Amino acid sequence: MSYIEELKEALGDKVLTEDFERFVFGADWSPRTQGEIIPPDVVICPRCTEDVVKTVKIAYEHGIPVTAGGGLTGMAGGAVPIHRGIYIDGTCMNQIIEVDVDNQTIRAQSGASLQDLVDAVELHGLWFPVLPESKWSCTLASAIACDIDSTFGMKYGKPLNMVLSIELVTGTGEVIEVGHRKTRFSATGYKLKDLIIGSEGTLGVITAATVKVEPVPEHRHVDMIIFPSMGQTVKYLDRVLKAGLVPEGAHINCRRRLKFYTHAYKEKHGHDPKIPDWAGALLAIIFAGDRDVLDFTLKKAYAIAAEMKGQIVEEREIVDNWWISKHTLEFPPFKQKWPASQTVKKFGAADPGIPMGRLEDIYEKFIETAEKYDLEILGMNAYLEHPCSIGFSLSCALFVDYRDQDEIDRYRKYFEEMSKIAVDMEGTMSTYMSDTDLKVPYFEYEHGPAARYMLEIKRLFDPKGIMNPGKKFTRDRVLGKEE
Repeated sequence: MSYIEELKEALGDKVLTEDFERFVFGADWSPRTQGEIIPPDVVICPRCTEDVVKTVKIAYEHGIPVTAGGGLTGMAGGAVPIHRGIYIDGTCMNQIIEVDVDNQTIRAQSGASLQDLVDAVELHGLWFPVLPESKWSCTLASAIACDIDSTFGMKYGKPLNMVLSIELVTGTGEVIEVGHRKTRFSATGYKLKDLIIGSEGTLGVITAATVKVEPVPEHRHVDMIIFPSMGQTVKYLDRVLKAGLVPEGAHINCRRRLKFYTHAYKEKHGHDPKIPDWAGALLAIIFAGDRDVLDFTLKKAYAIAAEMKGQIVEEREIVDNWWISKHTLEFPPFKQKWPASQTVKKFGAADPGIPMGRLEDIYEKFIETAEKYDLEILGMNAYLEHPCSIGFSLSCALFVDYRDQDEIDRYRKYFEEMSKIAVDMEGTMSTYMSDTDLKVPYFEYEHGPAARYMLEIKRLFDPKGIMNPGKKFTRDRVLGKEE
């Protein structure tokens, strides 16, 4: 009996094998041509952890690759089943398991969307603040597996800061719980929970997780402030923190990137908004709190901006367009740059992280490298994603023609070069896309000898190398065939 027949016997109609059913799982939002779409051999639609256990045990017995995915909103192919085999559609496990209001936690199955979590706790005056633009389709497990960015990262951080406990099916089909249940931290054992966060499905399949939720702020205010340079913007944020103010979110846009968010304004008025010639960066900043605290905060933040030659954007429509594009997505169809641009070329980006003092340096390298490979520049956005401090996650974005293999190849060379530049600046190759198969050839460029220890951890959780193989390490290396 073939492994697919065994899966059908064990799981019945939760097994999909038709071409049209499998094809949709062969790509995500990463730049790739039609010929690079890689559908799995079979798709599993589990409803519970036991379904995943049955799937993985059959895969383990036969040595079949297993890739688990969610909403497929990834930008670097992290959930693309490059070795085909079995694809587990995590969106089928989307139930809210428990809302604990007193302890401000929520537990959900892996396929619940991030917006599902917000909706489940909203009536209790709580919310889950890890909210990227893709929150309606990005699943809880996917967010954990990539340790994604959020609009509100400067106050609340990333999944690493929000996840309390994870249920995981390992590469042998064993179910383990890692973390510290509903407590916020622990000094016992090793931090296996943190090991799973960012592991992009290479150690096992996340089937459920408990995360903390936060009180919904009473009021929120969004502003955009123009500065002469990105370096000056960093100094401003440093001053804001030193003053005791804590922004909910902060996003530094280069001048080029602003046009991505002002497209709707131009469509409506027939011209670009008036931005001073000296503008080198635009800071979108979010503050929240009760009315008195928020009013005081804004007054102080504006005073610091004025001292540092910052200029508040007076055209609220521009600010509102940015907020809509980042958070609500309630824009008219094809009147905002994101959907309009996708009909010609699509979005592609490198996602390095660098120390706070190197933002101007990486921006210069971004422009230089994109021009070197003759790629159309969209712009750079520096998301601040570490709680109450300046920690950058970068989107060094381009427009890429997915129909042109030569352009895709040049984009990947750009991606590699930008990744290495970030490491050379004492940073990291990835901040929200994870490693995927793209960084496998130069994974050790960042990690050095520590990669050997990571490899042994991979082998412990996944002795046959079946879990999302080809990501972080080649499958042959996991199996010892390259040693």
